[in-house]
Amino acid sequence: MMPAATRTVLERFPAGHPRGSWPADEYAAAQRAQGRDAYVVMDLDADQFLVVTGTTTR
Repeated sequence: MMPAATRTVLERFPAGHPRGSWPADEYAAAQRAQGRDAYVVMDLDADQFLVVTGTTTR
């Protein structure tokens, strides 16, 4: 059995934002520019875009 992947939420953005996912996408891009493996996922239950990384952050 493979271990579950651990994700760290770096930032949360409301899905109802007038610009949609753009703020989350821009934040994730800025994190990637700094060398962090960040990407955007949708939390349907919380109605938020999450910027997450597969690495643990302090």
